[in-house]
Amino acid sequence: MKTVSPLSEQKDIALEDVHPCATCGARPLGVCADLKGHELQNMAYNSENVNVSAGQALVHEGDPNPFVFNVVEGAVKLYRILPDGRRQITGFLFQGDFLGLGGRSVSTVTAEALTPLQACRFKRGDFDQLLNAMPALEHRLVSLAGDELMAAQEQIVLLGRKTAKERLASFLIRLGERQQQLGGAVNHVLLPMTRLDIADYLGLTIETVSRVMTQLKTSGMIRLLPGNDVEITDPDRLLALAEGEG
Repeated sequence: MKTVSPLSEQKDIALEDVHPCATCGARPLGVCADLKGHELQNMAYNSENVNVSAGQALVHEGDPNPFVFNVVEGAVKLYRILPDGRRQITGFLFQGDFLGLGGRSVSTVTAEALTPLQACRFKRGDFDQLLNAMPALEHRLVSLAGDELMAAQEQIVLLGRKTAKERLASFLIRLGERQQQLGGAVNHVLLPMTRLDIADYLGLTIETVSRVMTQLKTSGMIRLLPGNDVEITDPDRLLALAEGEG
């Protein structure tokens, strides 16, 4: 990783250092979405590209957490191990998502790549300097933190009040919407996670997930595709089910 120099000394960074950020596919939804010019130069200068194979972890629960990450390509699952040994998946990250808002001293989750993963990694201290120097970055991070809080609140409702069918319908709807933001096809949901991962996220058993998938297919709301993907064939009915109206 490059040694961090004062931001005031970084204005003459060569244009080629900016290029990866300026053309990054994750930028429209990422923490750097509102940055321009020298601000992007500063982000590029203070970041390191990290590539991780599927099944490998960016961070482990309980380990020192000196870095923050922005997902450039790929998918990540976040999970915690409960005292009795059970696993609870707390979320999934995709292109443009940010990792590291919580757990400044030690990581509160394990972040494991579901697919080959590329991420921008920042030393936490360097990133704090960038936040202090760039209001647009700070404002964007606050917005992302608000989105993360809203997602956590939705997850509480999902686990506490919804039926198994409603949980899975909500999961497919939200994941499809996220993938459309990334340029994916309408109503085509890519599932890089396993059914066991989905079960551990939704607080269900893998048998229940498989049974409900079949029920949704039989009712004509979805079609199961090769490669573990799903086509939402009746989005209105699936959305009504997710909202408890089905």
